[in-house]
Amino acid sequence: MDAKLVFFKSSGQRKDFSLANPVTLIGRGEDCDLRIPLADISRRHCEVRLEEGQLKVTDLGSANGTYVNNERVTSGPLKAGDRIVVGPVVFTLQVDGEPADIKPVKTRGQMAAEGGDRDAVVDLEADVMGAGEEFIDLDEADALAASAAAAGDEVDPISALEALAADSEEEEEKKD
Repeated sequence: MDAKLVFFKSSGQRKDFSLANPVTLIGRGEDCDLRIPLADISRRHCEVRLEEGQLKVTDLGSANGTYVNNERVTSGPLKAGDRIVVGPVVFTLQVDGEPADIKPVKTRGQMAAEGGDRDAVVDLEADVMGAGEEFIDLDEADALAASAAAAGDEVDPISALEALAADSEEEEEKKD
C-alpha cells in the first residue's frame, strides 16, 4: 500500500508525506515523525497506524482534537480521500494514487483569520492557507514566536510555519 498525507502551502505548492512506517506520529514534539511546530498542535497530537492492511487515525489526547471529514474523532478507520485536520493543517489521505485530483482546503480558523465566519464549515474547495514541513526545528519556531511577541507583533502561525518550511527547503537545495 502506498499511502501519503498531502497538503498544500499557501503558494499552492503540494507537499506529500509518505506513510511508509507502520506508525506515523504527528505533533509538535521532537520525537514526532511529522513535526508541526504550532501552539494549536499538541506535542503528541495523533498517530496514523497501518494495521492488517487498514489505515487508522488515533487522537492522543490532544487539546484541540483531531478531525476526519469535519468530525472530531478519538480513533477510527481512514480511507482514500479523507480530510484529516490537525490544528490549522489539513491533510488529504491519498492511497495508491487515489484520489488522483486533490484540492487544497481551508480550516475554520484560517477563514476566521481572513475575516470569515469561524464557525463556518470547512470549505473543501477553497484555496489553502495551511502548510507545514517535516522535521522543522521546534526551537527555531519557538524563537520566532518569542521574538515577534517581544516586538509586540501578532504571530501568524501559518506564516511562521511556511517561513520555516522555506528555510528548510533552501537548506536541502544547498545540500544537493
